[in-house]
Amino acid sequence: MARRILVTGGAGFIGSNIAAALSDKGDEVIICDWLEQGDKWKNLANHVICDFVDPDNLADWLTSNHDLDAVIHMGAISATTETDGDLILNRNFRPTRALWDWCRKTNTSFIYASSAATYGDGDQGFDDDQSEASLKDLKPLNLYGYSKHAFDKFVAHTLKNEGPTPPQWAGLKFFNVYGPNEYHKGNMKSVIAQSYPKIADGEAVTLFKSHNPKYEDGGQLRDFVYVKDCVKVVLWLLDNRTVSGLFNLGTGKARSFKDLALATFKAAGQKPDIKFIDTPISIRDKYQYFTEANMAKLKAAGYGGNFYSLEDGIADYVTDYLSKEDPYA
Repeated sequence: MARRILVTGGAGFIGSNIAAALSDKGDEVIICDWLEQGDKWKNLANHVICDFVDPDNLADWLTSNHDLDAVIHMGAISATTETDGDLILNRNFRPTRALWDWCRKTNTSFIYASSAATYGDGDQGFDDDQSEASLKDLKPLNLYGYSKHAFDKFVAHTLKNEGPTPPQWAGLKFFNVYGPNEYHKGNMKSVIAQSYPKIADGEAVTLFKSHNPKYEDGGQLRDFVYVKDCVKVVLWLLDNRTVSGLFNLGTGKARSFKDLALATFKAAGQKPDIKFIDTPISIRDKYQYFTEANMAKLKAAGYGGNFYSLEDGIADYVTDYLSKEDPYA
């Protein structure tokens, strides 16, 4: 039986990939997002969407639509460089809280996007312990990370005090996600998406120099996860309504930006040509040199899916999307 699912941020990067997978499974997908002036609409053009809701009208829409099976909340300002605190709270924290309350009252599953940015510089590790005591030790480095962390802490406080929750809830701490439909994100696109056009034209790729003696230039490490793996986890959660919790979503294996660039050159069939530039002063003191998701909790909850290796994920991305006339999922 087809499910009726609302995807906020559904025209964005991760949201549109989730919406595409649900639509292809025959579910009734409702998108809540702004399409804006560019090509963002193309993220949805290859799939059936049953309705669209303007985010400014979402509260009114929900008052007459109580028959949803799930709300998948990916909508947010995701720029780590945003400095308007009021804007971040109004677009990230408050809508998430309102949807949590609505799902609780209507007995609807709620899956929302948290972020690895909540871990800050990583000094406290990358364990997705959802206890209030554990979360209070994390120190996000930017407003975006703070807004996600603030909601995670609200959930932890609710659980500690045995407050009411939706029947199923899951917060997903996305690490460095890459893949099709990220093209509208400008300088927030993955290094793969930014580099491929240059590589295809035979140009060099630029990476940041290291300003930390523990890491060589291009040796900064991230947990890069292919968006198809993120989608698989969301679909698994929807099929396993007894699973709730705050979960890391990465591969569990940190890789360097140099590894990423070399894999992109290889997938494009080009000889590597990498140049290094200084990390901008404006972000240098907030720059993370290492992230790696501890994936034990998700596996313990029953998820048994495999994750793409960096090389296999990039090869799929380049071959099936970036090199095609229509690069959209």
